[in-house]
Amino acid sequence: MPEGPEIRRAADKLVDAVEGKALTSAWFAFPELKVFERQLIGQTVTSIETRGKALLTHFSSGLCMYSHNQLYGIWKVAEPGKRPETKRDLRVALETVDKAILLYSASDIELAPLEIILQHPFLQRIGPDVLDMTLTEADICTRLLDKAFRRRQLGGMLLDQAFLAGLGNYLRAEILWAAELLPHHKPESLTELQLDKLAHALISIPRLSYQTRGEVNPNHHHGALFEFHVFAREGQVCERCGAVIQKTALSSRPFYYCGGCQE
Repeated sequence: MPEGPEIRRAADKLVDAVEGKALTSAWFAFPELKVFERQLIGQTVTSIETRGKALLTHFSSGLCMYSHNQLYGIWKVAEPGKRPETKRDLRVALETVDKAILLYSASDIELAPLEIILQHPFLQRIGPDVLDMTLTEADICTRLLDKAFRRRQLGGMLLDQAFLAGLGNYLRAEILWAAELLPHHKPESLTELQLDKLAHALISIPRLSYQTRGEVNPNHHHGALFEFHVFAREGQVCERCGAVIQKTALSSRPFYYCGGCQE
């Protein structure tokens, strides 16, 4: 599943294509959304924001569309009236005079006034977005020591969107390597220095992935450009200590770590 940086980069492409432009056509696959097709014509997309792995598309009338790509959903940008060749099922098509944005395969889509969308169960349960630039390392330290999280093992907690929205499996491995921690630790057992190091990694690594993703090799695990230090590198040598990187299963997902310098 794409992680927060990938969803944010996808949103950036949609913004570049349609933000501020009047819609000339709107189409939805699901019957309950058909009523909005005529309502949206002439409206503009005022902004598109991410909340973790969900997208909120805001329209000038005050309506908002919630969409979650889940495992297979994908957005594409095309020319109006054109549909890329794909075996995926089209769910949403929003067109302007010169661009169209198309959502394929996703099934979790809702459209309503913003105040209703904000009550969506997913949005109600997620934590702060890890790519929210107002989020600070101090905020994350406070969250790590909150009673809801301080006794939880890091390995499972870093995949829980209630802790920080937008984290996922490759980020989990890279964050724990950067913090020199193994996943069994709980925040309450960490020293102040370890907490600070973890908080820094929790902010800096997702932001680095967002800023550099897809610039060199778009086929390399969602196109992340920054060099993975442990993820998908089992059997290779750790650049920090020279030990061999290992792979195991954690929270039903593959997990990569260095047994030499992660403690």
